[in-house]
Amino acid sequence: MANRLKDYFPLIRERKEVLKEIGSSMALSTLFDSWEQERQEEFLDFCTGVKGVKILYDSFFKEIMNPEYSPGRLNRFLSLLLGKRVTIKQVIPNDSTRIAAEGSLLVTDIVVEFEDGGLADIEIQKIGYAFPGERSACYSADLLLRQYKRAREKIQGRNRKFSYKNIKNVYTIVLFEKSPAEIKRLENAYIHKSFWGFDTGLELNLLQNFIFIALDIFRKNMDNKSVDNELDAWLMFFGSEEPERIIELIESYPDFREIYEDIYEICLNMEKVMGMYSKELQELDRNTVQYMIDEMQEIINEQKETIHTQTEVLNDQKQTISSQELLIKEQKQQYEELLRRVRDLENKKG
Repeated sequence: MANRLKDYFPLIRERKEVLKEIGSSMALSTLFDSWEQERQEEFLDFCTGVKGVKILYDSFFKEIMNPEYSPGRLNRFLSLLLGKRVTIKQVIPNDSTRIAAEGSLLVTDIVVEFEDGGLADIEIQKIGYAFPGERSACYSADLLLRQYKRAREKIQGRNRKFSYKNIKNVYTIVLFEKSPAEIKRLENAYIHKSFWGFDTGLELNLLQNFIFIALDIFRKNMDNKSVDNELDAWLMFFGSEEPERIIELIESYPDFREIYEDIYEICLNMEKVMGMYSKELQELDRNTVQYMIDEMQEIINEQKETIHTQTEVLNDQKQTISSQELLIKEQKQQYEELLRRVRDLENKKG
């Protein structure tokens, strides 16, 4: 099969070259042999251009989209997504408590500060969490609290009065590789942007903004369609490994060629790229196990709720039966009393 990507990126190596380099190192051979055959083939496929790299793997995403090294890329994507020009000022530390609690299902989580002081939390989830709305609201609230504290800290020692006007917008942006059930119900929509409103038409800036992107639904909607705008081009870049799509992107949007060149440059460093891929496989295993645990726990909780409901129904039925038994007993007593009175009357007549 002709390797069309190699026509565009000559530095892509042949399969036998990659295998030869792996075989020349005991450490690399041991690592390669530790993978399942399916994973070995996937690795060889993206190193040799048979398929594209999974851009949303944490190691690869941070390598090519890191705003500290290539700020223009994430700036451009976020500007298109938000519908306004934004410039990332810096990457700021994540909430360590949150990472410890939920890191197992997050592929990537980056918090950035814009030049205007706004904050954005960009998450990539391999498997969508349960309760995505409630969860995102909690972490948006955390971002907003960070904004409040930062605004307070900026005026310390400056003899300036604090103003809520100094608190800037916060954005929670989540890209789902596999969407949660709530989002899957909307089969024809793949970008969901929140908006705040009041039934009176009152307009207030409530600062919190949410954007959910369903890449699985995007791919489904793009079947047999061409990419016709730059934002969709970015989503295709994040969500597709098909060589035909990659070629379409670099021909229609040449800026992506440089990004793919960086990716295949990484693939030339076999020790580095195998280390990155091995790390992703470990995360994938943890994700799968955690997802199965969460799914099983949800089933258990549903079963407990069903049992509780059924127990309540049985208790109600028992109470009803007891009431009916008592009523029958009273009616029997009344009947026996009537019989006794009839017998008494008959005896008197006799």
